[in-house]
Amino acid sequence: MRQEPDLEPTNVEMDEPFENSLRPSKLSDFIGQHAIKESLSIFLKAAIQREEPLDHLLLYGPPGLGKTTLAQIVAYEMASQIHVTSGPAIARPGDLVGILTNLESNAVLFIDEIHRLSRQVEEILYPAMEDRKVDIMIGQGPAARSIRLDVPPITVVGATTRQGLLTGPLRDRFGIVSSFEYYDEEALCQIIQRSSEILGYKIDPGGAEELAKRSRGTPRIANRLLRRVRDYAQVWGEEMITSAAAAKALEALKVDHLGLDRLDRAILDAIITKYRGGPVGLETLAATVGEDAGTIEDVYEPFLIQRGLIARTPRGREAAPLAYEHLGHPQPNR
Repeated sequence: MRQEPDLEPTNVEMDEPFENSLRPSKLSDFIGQHAIKESLSIFLKAAIQREEPLDHLLLYGPPGLGKTTLAQIVAYEMASQIHVTSGPAIARPGDLVGILTNLESNAVLFIDEIHRLSRQVEEILYPAMEDRKVDIMIGQGPAARSIRLDVPPITVVGATTRQGLLTGPLRDRFGIVSSFEYYDEEALCQIIQRSSEILGYKIDPGGAEELAKRSRGTPRIANRLLRRVRDYAQVWGEEMITSAAAAKALEALKVDHLGLDRLDRAILDAIITKYRGGPVGLETLAATVGEDAGTIEDVYEPFLIQRGLIARTPRGREAAPLAYEHLGHPQPNR
């Protein structure tokens, strides 16, 4: 017999590993995304005053910007338990029914990659979000009948990197929709300095700035680079991560001054040298660099477009003049 997805509740107030991690647990400790923080603070206070669950919340944006962290913060601020799952993990409608009917009152159900829910599962989620009911079928054929079960008052928090893949009916059932943007260097410096204090390794403002410049506007990447730079500094006998130490370590990690890694440069180099600057299709480009097309489109391409290194056209991807300059290739005669 197929088992239901493993869905362990996390009591954010009591979870010490969460408190000790680099993720902030309170909204006041969350750095950046000021528009989201300001509006969400109002919505949380209003819900707490009414002693009601927060309205359903949809978070979308590139990976690594804090969608999961914000979902955990919502549970913390509401003094609720958070249950974490993902779209691919909920394969059948019965899986979702089992999850919904076993939730506590005022719980937060966080569904990562919510755009990957099947249509059949979505049909179960609609009445649960709107009417706090789920319909299940008992029996088969002429003897089949529908039973409506109650769902406790909950908050559904959905996260997605591709809002365009959400169906209209599902998107419309979220009362709060928040879009994440890439972080500026000032916010990333604050995140790096805070993370450095938690890790117990000193970093000076120059070192934090050097890391922030190469973090692609993404806190997850900033924290990952900080850990690796700390390793280099520790082995080199550095008591503090300085600008020079950070630059030397990041050079060893093959992360250049724009934050591009090996695969970023491989994508740009393939477009320029193998396809004469483009346009080139996504699938062709993915096969050329040996990476999944979805990963290029969701993880690498948004940053390259934002930095003005490539352009996405109806015919395919094209290298921008800045890409030629960055890789040291001569500009084409166009």
